[in-house]
Amino acid sequence: MNFNTLDYVVFIAYAALILTIGLWVSRTKKGQTKTAEDYFLASKSLPWWAIGASLIAANISAEQFIGMSGSGFAIGLAIASYEWMAAITLIIVGKYFLPIFIEKGLYTIPEFIEKRFSTNLKTILAVFWIALFIFVNLTSVLFLGGKAIDTILGTGDGSMIFPAIVALALFAAAYSLYGGLAAVAWTDVVQVTLLVVGGLITSIIALQHVTPDGGMLNGLSHIYDTAGDKFHMILKRDNPEFMNLPGIAVLVGGMWIANLYYWGFNQYIIQRTLAAKSLKESQRGIMFAAFLKLIIPLVVVIPGIIAYVMFSQPEGTAIIDGVSDVFQKADGSMNYDKAYPWLISSFIPAGLKGLVVAALAAAIVSSLASMVNSTSTIFTMDIYKPYLAKKEGKNRDVRVGRISGAIALLIAVFVAPALGNIEQAFQYIQEYTGLVSPGILAVFMLGLFYKKATNKAAIIGVITSIPVALALKVTSLEIPWMDQMLYTFLITLVVIIFISLSSNHEIDDPKGIAVTNATFKTGPVFNIGAYAICIILVVLYAVFW
Repeated sequence: MNFNTLDYVVFIAYAALILTIGLWVSRTKKGQTKTAEDYFLASKSLPWWAIGASLIAANISAEQFIGMSGSGFAIGLAIASYEWMAAITLIIVGKYFLPIFIEKGLYTIPEFIEKRFSTNLKTILAVFWIALFIFVNLTSVLFLGGKAIDTILGTGDGSMIFPAIVALALFAAAYSLYGGLAAVAWTDVVQVTLLVVGGLITSIIALQHVTPDGGMLNGLSHIYDTAGDKFHMILKRDNPEFMNLPGIAVLVGGMWIANLYYWGFNQYIIQRTLAAKSLKESQRGIMFAAFLKLIIPLVVVIPGIIAYVMFSQPEGTAIIDGVSDVFQKADGSMNYDKAYPWLISSFIPAGLKGLVVAALAAAIVSSLASMVNSTSTIFTMDIYKPYLAKKEGKNRDVRVGRISGAIALLIAVFVAPALGNIEQAFQYIQEYTGLVSPGILAVFMLGLFYKKATNKAAIIGVITSIPVALALKVTSLEIPWMDQMLYTFLITLVVIIFISLSSNHEIDDPKGIAVTNATFKTGPVFNIGAYAICIILVVLYAVFW
């Protein structure tokens, strides 16, 4: 179903609103120029609700809408563990990581490594993160976004993927390169509202088409009754997807590595918390994001399960012409990631389609803008400023940030189409990021909480972690990749601790961080929210175990 005039009007209105907000908050008073703090940390002025909204908008992108819906089709509700466990992870980050980061006055995560370990290690990790953002994060979001638009608005044959990639990149660049983090964060407030509302609309309307009798509740009851195996959070060993989500180990094993790395030490996520008015405001923003995380599976996982039921056609399901051709490739394999775009193109009516596609675009563009801004922040503050800058300039850092962000986005635009068609893109990205994240997480965790950790030990640990991860991956033992992450993390911890103690086991490292109970003291609002989230999650896992 193609866009009609009303759909175009709705979509153009969304684009105009985002650009207007982005450019308006980016303005400067006459005679003033942006400083690095203005551009990269939004003048440290963000309130809690903008921080929380921006965290979710940066996180939810095509990777979730397209990739996680595809995993919902293949695996079911179990993939929602990424979202629900992220809520607890955010509480940990807010209570134990943020007080140290904000006290250090950080611009970037690599900057923490410099303060705690050394400039050499900071530079190694800064280069790694820039490469990761450009060649993994930006490219995957652009490709999946282009693929979604090709399915929804085009013929689905791939002809619109590259033009869509270019359009998404230009849209994100239009306000983020000029305005910096302030433009990104304030537009994210609108973007996150739109992506949640648009996602819920897609889920509700799709449910109404599941059975011949229609009705959202009928559809929900039908998918639960006919696809009950898709509503288990903890997979059994005989489940074909066990290697992706290895049962109880999801709760006590490797997913903690993925989540702590992503939410605690990922520049394009943590940057908006560093831009808060205060630590209390930052922690409340984290808490708000944690509550939003609880509802995300409704908009990114349930649609995948709906598409699975429509495809498998159990008794009592509405007959959908041509549904088998949508998901089956010519070689007989499955194209899971078409689930969400297919639901939009097949069932969302005129008018609402413009809103829903705008919601999808909001998810993609907000993530792109965040990644571009964070890439430029790391390059400017951790590479250009210490190594390449020849003279001081009042707005030099801002100019370099804009140029480096534009170059990063340009590279990603041309690399993105090379990703080709990958099954379950969300799982694919998690698995291959997991080769490097355990070692980096080990360095950060010991840097924060182990005062004896030395620079030499950290460098050896992070370098050794990669061959360890690769060895576990290619071993003949069938170890789920999530368990591989846990083992790599634990081995790296042992390596760093052993080398640190071998160097000097009697005294703490001079750069060790001194913390007290007062460092991690949180207010009543944060504490009550934390308890509420824990109770809700216990109930959810008990119901869907």
